[in-house]
Order: sequence, then C-alpha cells, then structure tokens
Amino acid sequence: MTDSDSARGRLKRWRLVLGGNDADGVSTPGGEAVVLSADDARRDQALHELYEDRKGSRGGMGASSPRVARWLGDIRSYFPSSVVQVMQADAMDRLGLRQLLLEPEMLRSVQPDVGLVGTLLGLGRVIPEHSRETARAVVRQVTAQLEERLRARTIQAVTGALNRSARTRRPRHRDIDWNRTIAANLRHYQPAYRTVVPERLVGHARRSTEIQREIILCIDQSGSMAESVVYSSVFGAVLGSLRSLRTRMVVFDTEVVDLTEDLDDPVDVLFGVQLGGGTDINRALAYCQGQISRPDETILVLVSDLYEGGIAEEMLRRAAAIVGSGATMVALLALSDSGHPTFDAGHAAALAGIGVPAFACTPDLFPELMAAAIERRDVSGWAAAHGIPTNHES
Repeated sequence: MTDSDSARGRLKRWRLVLGGNDADGVSTPGGEAVVLSADDARRDQALHELYEDRKGSRGGMGASSPRVARWLGDIRSYFPSSVVQVMQADAMDRLGLRQLLLEPEMLRSVQPDVGLVGTLLGLGRVIPEHSRETARAVVRQVTAQLEERLRARTIQAVTGALNRSARTRRPRHRDIDWNRTIAANLRHYQPAYRTVVPERLVGHARRSTEIQREIILCIDQSGSMAESVVYSSVFGAVLGSLRSLRTRMVVFDTEVVDLTEDLDDPVDVLFGVQLGGGTDINRALAYCQGQISRPDETILVLVSDLYEGGIAEEMLRRAAAIVGSGATMVALLALSDSGHPTFDAGHAAALAGIGVPAFACTPDLFPELMAAAIERRDVSGWAAAHGIPTNHES
C-alpha cells in the first residue's frame, strides 16, 4: 500500500466518523471532497440514521417504521461484530429500540449479545405474548454461547478442587486412612518408641456421589446488575449439573425468589428474573441463612453492587453471623466483562472487615474463584494474586 493510499484510507475513516456536512473539514490535499464507494456510502447512511441530529432531536425512526428492521440487518452486513454491538447499544436510546424490540420481527434482526439479553430482561414485564418465544430464542442463543465458552473450564476447576479437598484432615477415628496417614507423617518417626507420632490425620476419600459442598448464588436483580445476572444464570446451570455440589440460586430486589428448580435451564432462570426495583440485601441474606444446614461445607456468593435499600447495619450483622457459623461468603461487586463497576465502597469495606472479601470478577476468572473457595484458600489472597483490586475504591 502506497503512502497516498494510506492517507486516503485515513481520510475516508474520518469522513465516516464526522459525517457529510460541509463543515466536516475532510478533503484531499488538493481540496477535493472525499468520494465514498457504494459500500462506504451505505455505511455512511447507516451511521447517519443512527447518529445524525435532526432539528435538535435525535434519530428519525418511529416505532412503526419498517426501515428499522432493515437498518438492523444492514449494520450487521457493513460493520464488524464489535462495532455492531456498540451501535446496537447506542440505538437502544437514540432510536427507541427498547420499544421496537417488543416486536418479533425486530428481535430477529438484532445480533444477540449479553447487553441485548439484559435489555430483554429489563423489558420482560411488558413484552407482548406473541413476542415472548422470539425473545426466549434470542436469550437461548446467547446463553448457549456463554455456556459453551465457560462450561469446560468451570467443571475442570471445580472438580479438581473437590478432588483435592476430598481427603479431610480431621477425620473421625473410623474414617482414618492409616496407610496415607503413616506415609504423610514418616518424618515424625520416634526411634526410641519405634513408632510414628502422627501430626496430621488423613481421611478416606469421599465417594464421588457424595455431596461435598453446598453453593448458594444470591443474585441482586436490580437494573444495574443485568450483565451479572446473565452470567450468574449460566454458572448456576453448570454448577447445578455437578453431582458433588448442591447448588441453590436466589435472586432478589425488595423481594426474594428462589429459582433453584429452574437451574437446569438458564433461560428459565433469566425469565424468572425481574430487573429493576429496589434492593434489600439483608432480606436476601436472611433467606439464604435459613438454607444453610452444613456451614462448614457451604459457600455463599453474593453478587451485588451493595447499594442496600434495607437496613444496612442488619445486613452487616447477618453477614457476620454467616461467616461466624463457619460458612464461606464472598461478595462479587460484579460478574461481568464490563470493566470497573460502581458500588457502595463503604459497605464493601465493611464486609471485608468481617471476613467477606468484596471485589469484582470477570466470568473467565469465576471458575478459579470457586476452586479457591472450595479448597478453603484465602480468597482475598487469591484475588490479589490475580491483580483484582480489593481496595474498595469506587
């Protein structure tokens, strides 16, 4: 590619960014306006329909306009997937697509992603009956893609952790594996007594069919947590499929809903969620606390931005009681790929002070987090080792 070709390419991109008005200032060194190819002209028109202001108002696509479905299809043809997702997100507000997505023909034209699923969940209460199956199909496509991406690494990390923790170091007398106990304590052989004094007892491995850990996913379904809810539903389905775990999924706003019976299908879980409304973390923790029957074997994962609408002091006291009972509790400020989340830094610091690590986690790291919790490792140390900020600065 010559320097002149490279320069023309840069000018073309600036022309598409700035639009075609006379004031955009894009021209060749000779003063001629940049000429777009037929494909670039179509890209320019798609951008124009989304971003061009008309008489001070944004966009021009009405809710009944058939052009919207065509536009949604056009941008998938003219732009790469990453750009399409940005444009879809902008279109939700600028072109009123939140309403247009209530129509099945619109849903079929949109490229599904986690953000779109969050939008559909937010619209869940008002989606017309004739659009619900189309909406479910879109959600199922996204959750299937996420499960394909995350299932194998989750199963590998969790089952590995369960196997490593299967041999208890505090077995009852009848459960002691004497051969392994002697081998583990040979350095404590006492020649004078011709015997080994065991410092650490090793128990027989548990049967693979035995429930080794109980997992409770407690998910904040306020509107700001949409992406976290989507990922939580996928992880809930994967964890729920493991026979060595007993997994429970609870979602909450000011009410608490137990969706454990739907865990085998992330789509059913997501359509059981009602995004929006207030937040009562204390009430949700009270319910989860009542589900804990084996504290030493229980891991409670609270996924919330910690903006408590209930009684914050009681929420902290209840969290302290859960930790004091012997259960492991972790607060995830977000379970998403969306970067640094907003959250209540005061509540995050207070939880950390009572033994509940509080930090954001990406979906790709969540399997390792669960492995660390299953093995009863220091979760705060695990987060620090992975460069996850735990200083609770919002």
